[in-house]
Amino acid sequence: MNANLKAGSLIIVGLGPGSHDLLAPMALHALQTCDIIVGYRYYIEQIQDLLTGQEVHTSELSQEVERAGLAVDLAWQGSSVCMISSGDAGIYAMAGLVLDIFTQRAEHMTMVSETSQAEPDIQIIPGISALNAAAALLGAPLMHDFAVISLSDLLTPWSTITKRISAVASADFVVVIYNPMSRKRNWQLKEAFHLLSEHRTAQTPVGFVRNAYRPGQTVIRTTLEHALEYEVDMFTTVIIGNSQTSLRHDLMITPRGYPTQVPTI
Repeated sequence: MNANLKAGSLIIVGLGPGSHDLLAPMALHALQTCDIIVGYRYYIEQIQDLLTGQEVHTSELSQEVERAGLAVDLAWQGSSVCMISSGDAGIYAMAGLVLDIFTQRAEHMTMVSETSQAEPDIQIIPGISALNAAAALLGAPLMHDFAVISLSDLLTPWSTITKRISAVASADFVVVIYNPMSRKRNWQLKEAFHLLSEHRTAQTPVGFVRNAYRPGQTVIRTTLEHALEYEVDMFTTVIIGNSQTSLRHDLMITPRGYPTQVPTI
């Protein structure tokens, strides 16, 4: 490594659910002090008013590999780069892909003895995920063991997804569903609810949160027997309770197991 070269940096930033109030101070500092920001166009638009003149590279959905590769390349060239994701970058987002490409690049560079490039520092800044945001708006549905499953079969076979749904349903996990429905994929949620109903009663609480902490936010609490009566999309997070979850005073609550007894007044 040539010590005279500037070492770049690559910071993978989770933006949280969307509201600037819920963006971590460390993430804001990284966004405002880096040289270059790389991200999906929609997410860049959400933080445009926070930027301070950085070079910005945007791309569209399905171009995740190109985004990650660009961010890694720019960091290896000596720039301070922020790769952004919504929610938490390590949950169904960009962190894994970026780290995969980064480590491959690092391993390759160590084999090239004539390289003069300094290895960039890499850091991941966590953000509030969709499951945290949705749970907070619904009440306290994630107080006990829970599992998170994406219904998108773009990268995971549907047969694998159904096995996972059945397994967590039979084990009585609270279930969080990401990517429940899209314009081209409108039947999987019905099948997921059917698999869950094999192990849950019709009165099992279900929560839908769309656009958590963003304009157009909607929060719906219902039960498994009525869950298909509501419209959902890719901006919706769905939480299905376990056998102990209840709806009380318009709050979805999964008990942790603490003994509780309210004094009689």
